[in-house]
Amino acid sequence: MECTVTWTGAAGTRSPMSFVAETGSGHLLTMDGAPDAAKPENGGANLAPRPMETVLAGTGGCTAYDVVLILKRGRHEVRGCSVKLTSERAASDPKVFTRIHMHFVVTGRGIPAAAVERAIAMSHEKYCSASIMLAKTATITTSFELIEAA
Repeated sequence: MECTVTWTGAAGTRSPMSFVAETGSGHLLTMDGAPDAAKPENGGANLAPRPMETVLAGTGGCTAYDVVLILKRGRHEVRGCSVKLTSERAASDPKVFTRIHMHFVVTGRGIPAAAVERAIAMSHEKYCSASIMLAKTATITTSFELIEAA
């Protein structure tokens, strides 16, 4: 796996701290910093997600992918899955994630709650590289709700 990140915030651009990542699969992801009122040249223009937001989003994508795949492999009728991640970071540098809570909402027909609970646990214990990596610095907790589809 590879990725090339290029600074696009040279003088005269809309944001002095913007970057574009090109993934090995050929996709682009723009990142930007928060504005810095004290030193505008060191801040972004809030035109795209922050790099650490993309880490959190990638982790959510990784675990949601696992949960859907595990449920589908169990022959459960999954109709929807979302996960909301809330986090806390260390107060000083490096500002690593210290707490992450993931709340899953799974929609489907006849899916037992135990199957959802098992899928989430399997993702976090075995399959989701991102959450397993972040668990080295953060306490990760999960919850879920199961919605019966019509």
